[in-house]
Amino acid sequence: MIGVAASIMAGSAATSASPVQPQQGLQPDKPTVVLVHGAFADATSWNGVIERLRAQGYPVVAPANPLRGLASDAAYVRSVLDSVQGPIVLAGHSYGGTVMSSAAAGDPDVKALVYIAAFAPEVGESTGELANKFPGNTLGANLKQVPYPLAGGGEGTDLYVKPEAFHEHFAADVPAQTAALMAITQRPAATTALEGKATEAAWKTIPSWALLATDDKAIPLASQKFMAERAKSKTVEVKASHAVAVSQPGPVADLIMQAAEASK
Repeated sequence: MIGVAASIMAGSAATSASPVQPQQGLQPDKPTVVLVHGAFADATSWNGVIERLRAQGYPVVAPANPLRGLASDAAYVRSVLDSVQGPIVLAGHSYGGTVMSSAAAGDPDVKALVYIAAFAPEVGESTGELANKFPGNTLGANLKQVPYPLAGGGEGTDLYVKPEAFHEHFAADVPAQTAALMAITQRPAATTALEGKATEAAWKTIPSWALLATDDKAIPLASQKFMAERAKSKTVEVKASHAVAVSQPGPVADLIMQAAEASK
């Protein structure tokens, strides 16, 4: 299993039990946008997108995706969705798309799904399988394995992007200094997360949009197109690396707002 996971990749605010209220100065009639980051990234990868959404009056929640296992990650994100009052537009980057596809299933408040260079698995598929479905994934060969202790005993395996490969294979169109910081602060994904098989596919019942990053070395463009076509997503192509939310926050925010307007 580790060997499979080592050849794959996935991209790139905890809440209380009480409902998330509309944020001060924002427009309560707009849906809340929930942003789910992927592997080798954290919620700050959405910062440029968040700024643009808030400037247009959208409340935003960007939780920390645990990156420990698909079932538990989806359950955690579902708890975040349950804490939000009113309609939701749910956007995910890379492995965040896998997580949100499960987390949103059966939630009537989620009005739109937005896949940002993201995975949209069918039931029974894993993130790793989709990453390698078509040629062009160069990130998988540039991951390193790091063991970590499991709470119940035993040992798990975390995957990191090798720092020297991060810029070229994950964030090629991000300034080198910024990419270097991203490499240092990256959050690893457990192999169990990337190998987990989907048990839900919310895109079958919830309208979806997809931003396809044409220069993605983590999810080949052919794979992004395959998933978007299968989900009948409305698509836009952007010349960008896998880290498109960092390098091209404008088009990302625009697509999310397009989905929000269409879902009213």
